[in-house]
Formats: sequence, C-alpha cells, structure tokens
Amino acid sequence: MTESEIRSLLESVSQGNTSIDDALLAMRKAPFEDLGFAKIDHHRGVRCGASEIILGSGKKASQIAAIIEAQQNNGERGTLITRLDSEIAQSLVIDYHIALNYHAASRVGIVGSCPPPDGIGKIAIVTGGTSDIPVAEEAQLTARMLGNEVIAINDIGVAGLHRLFAHLDTIMTASVIIAISGMDGALASVISGLVACPVIAVPTSIGYGASLGGIAALLSMLNSCAAGTSVVNIDNGFGAAYQASLINHVRENTACSD
Repeated sequence: MTESEIRSLLESVSQGNTSIDDALLAMRKAPFEDLGFAKIDHHRGVRCGASEIILGSGKKASQIAAIIEAQQNNGERGTLITRLDSEIAQSLVIDYHIALNYHAASRVGIVGSCPPPDGIGKIAIVTGGTSDIPVAEEAQLTARMLGNEVIAINDIGVAGLHRLFAHLDTIMTASVIIAISGMDGALASVISGLVACPVIAVPTSIGYGASLGGIAALLSMLNSCAAGTSVVNIDNGFGAAYQASLINHVRENTACSD
C-alpha cells in the first residue's frame, strides 16, 4: 500500500464511504506479504520513501517473478532489480512473460517505468574513467526509479583535471553529487573541495594489482581531507543513489526543531 493509497483510504473513512473496520482490515493486510521464501514489505514506501527493491543475486527466476507479481498486485507501478544475471533476466522474459527492460552492463532490470522526477534538484553522477560506467549506470537507473533528475558526466578523473573544470557549472548546481572512481579514488576529494553540496563517494574495483579490488580507492575516500564527503561500499552504485535520493527529497521546511 502506497502513501497515496493510505491517504485515499483515510479520506474515504472521513467522508463516511469506508467503515473503520474495513479500513483496519486493509491496513492489516498491507504491511507485508509472506511468500514463503520472501516477505514482501508493502509498507516500505510509506516508511522509507521508496518501495522495496529486489536484489537479484542468488534468487531464482521463479522467486523474482513471484515478488514482481506481488508488488504489481499491491499497486506498484515500477520494480527495480539490481545485480540481475543475464540468464535470469532472459528467463523472466521468456518463461514468465515479464516485460523487463534489462541493462546488461550494470546488471539492472526494470519492470514498468520511472516516475516523474519530484526531487528538489538534480543528482550529478560523475565517473573518473570509462571503466567506472557500469557502476554509474546502476546509480543512474536507481536514482531515476526513485524519482530524481540525473545528470551523467563520464571520464573526468584527476589524471586530466581540465576535463572536470569544463563541467564545473553543471556540477556546482547539483543538489547532491555521486563521485565514482577506482584506481586512487581521488575524484571525490577533488569535487568535495569545489562544491557546497553533499558528495557521495563510490570506490570501484577498477585498477591494477595494488588497488586490491577497490580497497585502495575505498581507503583513500574514507581518508578524504575534504569535509562533506560520505563513502559507500565498493561498486555500490545502488547504495549511493538511494542515499542521494533521500538527500534530494529533503525539503527545507522539514528541518528538525528542538
């Protein structure tokens, strides 16, 4: 049950069109649905601002198909699936007749369409190099499915700072920036020193031997000297986009009071 559906239900009760008992029954049915192998959290969108997202890794096609069906039956207009293998994606389309839009590079599947952007500004997603684009694509698709306008800027790493400076106007007008890079992971620190908005750093597993599969970039980002930088796990474009979406949906009039 979405927030708008709960609001409509409460309005129906207030207008006398729905009894309190019927409303209570609808609310009791809504929190989660037990499929045996998964408990689908239908109230997550109300609590957290975004509906439940499916992690495809380790799941069978039949399980993912059942989760999608449960979400659609509950009124979900779009479903995001991350870390989805191509074989499972193909099975969802062929065997379960699901209209899936699959992005092979980022292993992201989308059922339905992205909602119109309703954030307070734009999320800029920038990469240090072309090899970081698969992680950036995961972040872009996630951010768009969460209702954000996204600006993508690729290959502006610190090996050629003039490339970054060519996009300063765009970067400086973003409400939040996701900086994605492997190797030395220096991009996030450089950007954080130039802008007034939060910067979310995403280390990637791109690099030669001593990069240790992204650990070197992770440690570099964690030790950033630029204030305003937060860091997510290696290759976690999804986590960065989710955090960025929360920031981009915080309105000025929601500030905490004593």
